[in-house]
Amino acid sequence: MANPHLEYHLQLLNHLRTILVALGEAEQVPEESHALFLERFDELLSLLPQDPLESQYLGQDLICQVIQRYPQIAHLVPRDLLWFFGGDCLHYMPDEELNLYQALEERRYECEQRGEAFDWLEQKQLLASAAADTRH
Repeated sequence: MANPHLEYHLQLLNHLRTILVALGEAEQVPEESHALFLERFDELLSLLPQDPLESQYLGQDLICQVIQRYPQIAHLVPRDLLWFFGGDCLHYMPDEELNLYQALEERRYECEQRGEAFDWLEQKQLLASAAADTRH
């Protein structure tokens, strides 16, 4: 059974997959290479819950490919996935956003150490609003 953090990111990946499928159905991409790409994406979806660490490189590669191959939907790639997979995906995030995610990750770690539940979305909103307050 996947932990809530992993489960959340699997949901984001599934959402991104629906966007990719719709893109193919709208015939906006070459069909053959798109089908092969979706096969690799499905491979990630099945491997990630089984072995999250081993799946990191495949995830990085696929998320970066989504941005490079399908620039028309790059803005729809959830930012949380860029952070989750890290590596080359981080090149698509500005420094302020990286700082926000780093602080969020530190909070998550602290909660886990204390055995407390951690709500990623709630904490992300709190940090983002705090960051916005300091900019004004």
